[in-house]
Amino acid sequence: MPHDTPLIATIVAGLGLAFVFGALANRFRIPPLVGYLVAGVLVGPNTPGFVADASLANELAEIGVILLMFGVGLHFSLKDLLSVRAIAVPGAVVQIGFATLLGVGLAWLLGWSLGAGLVFGLALSVASTVVLLRAMQERRLIETERGRIAVGWLIVEDLAMVLALVLLPALAGVLGGQPQADDHASLLSLPASYGIWGVVGMTLAKVAAFVAVMLVVGRRVIPWILHYVAHTGSRELFRLSVLAIALGVAFGAAKLFGVSLALGAFFAGMIMSESELSHRAAEESLPLRDAFSVLFFVSVGMLFDPFSLISNGLPILATLAIIVIGKSLAAFVIVIAFRYPIATALMISASLAQIGEFSFILAELGVGLKLLPEQGRDLILAGAILSILLNPLMFLIVDWMKHGWKSVPARPLRPRRQGRSVRRPSRVTWLRWWLLRKRKTARRRGRRSPIIRSWSAMAVSAASWGPR
Repeated sequence: MPHDTPLIATIVAGLGLAFVFGALANRFRIPPLVGYLVAGVLVGPNTPGFVADASLANELAEIGVILLMFGVGLHFSLKDLLSVRAIAVPGAVVQIGFATLLGVGLAWLLGWSLGAGLVFGLALSVASTVVLLRAMQERRLIETERGRIAVGWLIVEDLAMVLALVLLPALAGVLGGQPQADDHASLLSLPASYGIWGVVGMTLAKVAAFVAVMLVVGRRVIPWILHYVAHTGSRELFRLSVLAIALGVAFGAAKLFGVSLALGAFFAGMIMSESELSHRAAEESLPLRDAFSVLFFVSVGMLFDPFSLISNGLPILATLAIIVIGKSLAAFVIVIAFRYPIATALMISASLAQIGEFSFILAELGVGLKLLPEQGRDLILAGAILSILLNPLMFLIVDWMKHGWKSVPARPLRPRRQGRSVRRPSRVTWLRWWLLRKRKTARRRGRRSPIIRSWSAMAVSAASWGPR
């Protein structure tokens, strides 16, 4: 009996093609994320053949965003951030600002508004967590100083993007966009007649109220639920409790406090990371998080028009230059300014020379708020695909430069002068060395002259009275 099942068709087509092209990408040592995006392009409306249901794909992508942000919060480590806060915090802030200015400049050249330039620049300023962590793990750099700096830098970027996701809907009207339709009407909703500062203040008050509830109530309730379910011994119930907490907190944050689903999921993961069962929670929720994250990337690929690579060739090259050259150069200069080795600066620059999941979320939010034109979303998607493809090449260039430096012979260095000048050997030292050689020569020839012995004593005594 035939049935019209668009949801099943969308999931099957998305996951099936994502598996095929993800496996091909992995075979050629390319991050599978590129394969997922290509799968989305093939089932999208801009290519011939089967077209998946866009509305269902968007709802699946929302679940993917929730679980993706939940995973980011679950792996958030305040300890790692504080260990490299001296360079990670100012470095990430300056690099985000520099990349955003470059994005605003390119948007101005393309005739876009200031709001579109801000969204576009912010989307180009944040690196992909998935790509960076995988590159660091393949090179065994996670536990090194370079790896800690890169991860701390990435944490600051993620926190900045979470703040941007909170403030952009409130500032959309001022930046020339359209305020987002309130699909999840909150109990703390405010009339729109309070002006920009009133809207921003109310938005921050909602976020503060949500954070306070999570810190006071969530830190006690969530670990208690996990421990209670863990004591039952049911692995199935434990997995279900983790997913219920992630989705429930995200939906409750949007419904009760009017904040984004992504922010609610992030805080749910961050609170859960403080529990002793956080590692088990991460392992149990990983399969479903990965599956819906794949569907999120597929849904993003569905929105990409591959023919824009031809019609927008120069803007795409300019976007790629901002990601690969502009961001890398800014990171390199910042790390060198903090007096770290050149090898560390090159490694961090290469790891940040790409964009990913946060860029897609910001692009979708910008298009939904009528801030970013669809051309901007296409540029972001094209820049993400090309930068991820070029990222392994960036690491190869860094390795080649490091080997090139090691092959150059080092010049002999003079002894450093620390405080006082280096003291030269005294006359007595040189004279004793000369007399010792004379004695060894005399012994070898079988002669022990008393004249040499007496003259040696007189010479040493006289030399000791002279200037040294």
